[in-house]
Amino acid sequence: MFEQLKYEDIVKNMIEDDYIFIDVRSPKEFEAETIPGAINIPIFDNEERELIGTVYKQESISKAKKIGIKVASDKIPQIYEKVLELDEKYKSLIFFCARGGFRSSSLVPLFRTLGIDAVKLDEGYKGYRKYINKSLPKIVEDIKFVVLYGNTGTGKTDILKSLENKGIDVLDLEGCANHRGSILGSVGLGKQNTQKMFESLVYESLKSRKTNLVFVEGESKRIGKDIIPEYLFNAMKQGINLKIKASMETRINNILKDYVHGTDDELIEALNYLRKYLGDKNIDRYIQLINDHNYSPVIEELMTKYYDPLYEHNTRKYLHVFYSEKSDKTAENIIEWTNKNIPKP
Repeated sequence: MFEQLKYEDIVKNMIEDDYIFIDVRSPKEFEAETIPGAINIPIFDNEERELIGTVYKQESISKAKKIGIKVASDKIPQIYEKVLELDEKYKSLIFFCARGGFRSSSLVPLFRTLGIDAVKLDEGYKGYRKYINKSLPKIVEDIKFVVLYGNTGTGKTDILKSLENKGIDVLDLEGCANHRGSILGSVGLGKQNTQKMFESLVYESLKSRKTNLVFVEGESKRIGKDIIPEYLFNAMKQGINLKIKASMETRINNILKDYVHGTDDELIEALNYLRKYLGDKNIDRYIQLINDHNYSPVIEELMTKYYDPLYEHNTRKYLHVFYSEKSDKTAENIIEWTNKNIPKP
């Protein structure tokens, strides 16, 4: 096995191989973005990395390296125990740091001498990002998107999940962003993925597709803080447009399921951002209703007064309209219609 490989070589030559990526960067770096599926075994914690970086910039490279070697040496035994466990589960362990420098370069030769099939990712995370930036636009070129549009609460995301469960290729952009794309879009989801992590997850989703016909939910250019790349957004605009409609009762129930699960404080925080659109009187009333756990009136008014009007001005043409009350049944109807009306690209 090679001691060092580019990410491109790994994709080409190790598709069927049993390997795992090990990110040896600090927890803060790992939490921000990493290679999907990687695990974090940091050489330096956040404070140690910051200290070494400060010494590197303000004092000397030599002193920073000495501190780094001392810190890393003290941690080798516990790192080795973790690596040994992974070595029993995987054929190859692929280590990476930010640029393929000190951190991964110091570990890989050591573990190889101990009989572990350790590989260093050439150029580290930076090299991986270069590959994503080059490869993702090329992948998108080959895809025809079927785009699901519909007002808030019509269950588009659930329909995508049902399609995926039935073996259909889908791209869940909101899942990749960990955000639903509206002012209330982060409620109950936690921290949004960074732009780099968003793009990595889009790549992972599209590279594993079985066909070149991919279903996706219609989105604006921005999903929370993440931006859909221009080439992907344009490909979606040139896709096949389907419209999803649902009764108000179904829409309310969908929103209740997705947003209301011990999230009152987040809902109230998000509602405060809508004061300039809906006025203090309405927002204060909504907050009181939420405090009383009376959610349905709030959801209905938000849809009729805020969300629905946002969609009324588009002139988009749809190839077909589906009325959805149950996402699983709608997915079946979409598959049947697609097989009859859309030639495979």
